[in-house]
Amino acid sequence: MSTRVLLHVGTPKTGTSHLQEVLFRNRRRLARQGISYPADRFDAHFLAALDLMQLPWGGLEREAVGAWDRLADQVRRSSGTVIVSHEILARATRVQAARALEAVGHYSGAEVHVVLSVRDLVRQIPAEWQENVKHRAVLSYARFLEMIQDPDREGRIATWFWGVQEIPDILDRWAQDLPPERVHLVTVPPPGSPPDLLWSRFSRVFGLAGLDLDLSAERANPSLGVPETALVRRINRVANERLDPPDYRPLVRELLAHQTLSRRTGSPRLALPPAMHPWVSDLSERWIAELQRRGYDVVGDLEDLRGGPPTTRYADPDRPSERQVAAAAVDAVVALLLENARLRQDGLRLEGELGATKDALDRALLRPSYRLREKVVRRLDAGRLGRGVLATYRRTRGRSSRSA
Repeated sequence: MSTRVLLHVGTPKTGTSHLQEVLFRNRRRLARQGISYPADRFDAHFLAALDLMQLPWGGLEREAVGAWDRLADQVRRSSGTVIVSHEILARATRVQAARALEAVGHYSGAEVHVVLSVRDLVRQIPAEWQENVKHRAVLSYARFLEMIQDPDREGRIATWFWGVQEIPDILDRWAQDLPPERVHLVTVPPPGSPPDLLWSRFSRVFGLAGLDLDLSAERANPSLGVPETALVRRINRVANERLDPPDYRPLVRELLAHQTLSRRTGSPRLALPPAMHPWVSDLSERWIAELQRRGYDVVGDLEDLRGGPPTTRYADPDRPSERQVAAAAVDAVVALLLENARLRQDGLRLEGELGATKDALDRALLRPSYRLREKVVRRLDAGRLGRGVLATYRRTRGRSSRSA
């Protein structure tokens, strides 16, 4: 059984995509250092989280059936330190979190730690709305803000947002019976901090400091600017009824949002409306006081949760510059044209390879030796003795086909 389990349970938009890519890419190097990241594919822990919480996710939940039990079994069979990481685990109920803790050995001798990476609400609120848009949502920013400020917190949007963002509540569910020294808060540094500071904090809590790791990552969850987000939202309005989720993900979320629109520079960035800052500041202050009282291990500084001041040049994503949206749309169309050209070239190449294979097969079938073997096989197959001879021959050759 593993002696130490680090359960990283969130939150979204806190550098988790980069962390998980580095862990997956370096899992063999980590294993040599006594650190296990059990995953046979990059999204293994995501599927396990979907399975644990029985979450619908555009059809992926069907692929996830049984994934949590398989992951938990790998954790229990590992030795040394084991890391499990996915941000949507923050949404787990108290019962689901208890089941997860038990499954990884919390009640049978393993030293289980819960890790929560956190970022200020000034940045998290606009980031969460944008994530909704990148997952096919069409609701306006104003409506989103109205929903999350509703004290009743009713409906899917508010329930999800606070489920993955209300830090004290997440830790109530995940760390209900863990000593505070086994609960680690990794704070995301404020804007303008050294680019490697967050990784340094992750390294400390996961025991990765000083290890020779490949820190490059192909997969990320980059942010979009105001006009780019507005464009994706408009695409959703038209395309959602005609584009199924399995097609939406590679085309809109990956190709357009992540690979194209996120690379545009100079666009105004999404921000918290200045009028909401007092409400967010008051809530953050209460969270900081509560977390200080609980005495968790803080990797970073709880002051990072206060967030920055209001922006002096707020750009409303519900009323973007149409010129900027049009420019983003041109880049999106070009990206789609280039992707179509690439797919066309791939199709032509595969068509050529298929034609060449067919020609080679036709030539082989015309050879006299092939026709002679085929004639002999047909004659042998017609009688019991002949069939026995063929069976012996095939066993000797180690073949299972009906051809000689």
